[in-house]
Amino acid sequence: MDPYKIIVKPHVTEKTMNLIDQNNELAFVVRRTSTKAQIKKAFEQLYDQEVDRVNTHITPKGLKLAYIKLVEEGEAEDVAVKMGVF
Repeated sequence: MDPYKIIVKPHVTEKTMNLIDQNNELAFVVRRTSTKAQIKKAFEQLYDQEVDRVNTHITPKGLKLAYIKLVEEGEAEDVAVKMGVF
């Protein structure tokens, strides 16, 4: 499946900005039917970074969020800068 159809957009809030700095994690809005394995593969294809783990959460509004923890320390900040979050 096309990685752009799995990962919809970055989810940027004050909480997710803290996760980037403290936990080396990024948050994305993802397709509701996607699995953790699909999200991991799509992220690794798009951003060329190794993923440690993926946690998902469905919000009360019906959005599915993926919290992606990266293996390399500090890489989440580098990816966020490349995406234009900072």
